[in-house]
Amino acid sequence: MVFGGGEEPTGSLVRPYAVTRGRTRPQLEIALEALIETTMRGRSGEFLGGREQQAIAHLCGGGLQSLAEIAARMEVPIGVARVLVADMAANGLLAVHEPTAISDDTSDDTVGTDLLERVLSGLRRL
Repeated sequence: MVFGGGEEPTGSLVRPYAVTRGRTRPQLEIALEALIETTMRGRSGEFLGGREQQAIAHLCGGGLQSLAEIAARMEVPIGVARVLVADMAANGLLAVHEPTAISDDTSDDTVGTDLLERVLSGLRRL
């Protein structure tokens, strides 16, 4: 990651697999629309995280951010953001608020609607 004058990343010079140390599967499954916030432990800064983890803690310290927003603002693929966020959540640095399931019906014609309803539900909680 390359950071500009502020805390926002300006682009990546590091390959995504290097950021996640070659891992492609997260410790926790996290939905794209899951809302994430920095915990008190994460705010304390007393963790041995890389620049990416520090940037995520900063992004989520100012308010809830979705996994998709984190990936976009960090300018990394969603899979990389998912692995980093899952690692931080497992270490108690981030709290992940998964969306509530609206329906258990998984037929093909309701999959798109279910996702949209979960996104809408997440937006209403903001």
